[in-house]
Amino acid sequence: MNITSLRGLAAKAAESPHPPMLAAACPYDAPTLAALARAVREGVIRAVLYGDSERVRAGFETVGEQPPDDVEIICASTPDDALAAAVKAVRDGGADIIMKGLVDTSDFLRAVLSRAGGLRGAGEYGDALLSAFGIFETPRYHKLFAVTDFAMNIAPDLDAKRSILENAAGFLRALGVAEPKIAVLSETEHINPKIQASIDAAELKRMNQSGEISGCVVEGPIAFDLAMSREAAEIKGCDSPVAGDADLILVPDIISGNALVKSLTLFGGAQTAGAVIGAAVPIVMTSRSATPDDKYYSICLSALGLR
Repeated sequence: MNITSLRGLAAKAAESPHPPMLAAACPYDAPTLAALARAVREGVIRAVLYGDSERVRAGFETVGEQPPDDVEIICASTPDDALAAAVKAVRDGGADIIMKGLVDTSDFLRAVLSRAGGLRGAGEYGDALLSAFGIFETPRYHKLFAVTDFAMNIAPDLDAKRSILENAAGFLRALGVAEPKIAVLSETEHINPKIQASIDAAELKRMNQSGEISGCVVEGPIAFDLAMSREAAEIKGCDSPVAGDADLILVPDIISGNALVKSLTLFGGAQTAGAVIGAAVPIVMTSRSATPDDKYYSICLSALGLR
């Protein structure tokens, strides 16, 4: 993508003359409130916070902040009430992004995906199959790149992988990548009939070449080194526009995806931003261990993805 750093992504997100509204449920922890305050202060978002108002205000004091002017705090007596109110705000058009605070992930997703009043249905980026989308910045790569899906779908079949791919490709286009280069991972660039990931990767590439999947360039099966290193691609004779220049890595399952993104952060020193996509709006659902920077950049990512 043209944006080469997370700081650049944040600066771009702050350019909007009409910052989107973010609805947060139970934002009590210091990293979340610090990130929200920074994002509001820098003009990335406006925010409405649902939960115990005294606890929210106490949380702001903990991080040395006062609630910014563009933050409204609405009292909700229970976590379920806060979740219902945040989801309703998005559904009714009063908010553009939803964020999870200190509530159980299962409860949060139950509210988001409720058939009675959740945020299911076709969104701008794909269908109601949710998928985790992460942006990574590392000094070992020449640009920002994305990885999906490392946290939502355990062992997606071909149809699910297509939905995950199209979710992510649409989100990347919203970020300004006109034709994302997508590497569908397997262990090598060859089809192995004993490895389903290689078969699925080849089929996704065929769909792209036939026009069934459009607006991106799909390569697969392809190994991680070939996707990320021009030198490795040249040595191994891999002639593909994706090789060494991938915008997106599509992993075959949650185990490999989880291992990849944790390796990138723990050993590769990568900075990250993430969103859950596939619903009607982007979802900020960062880990409880995420830093204020991680949460801030994730808010910026979701805001920019709306453009």
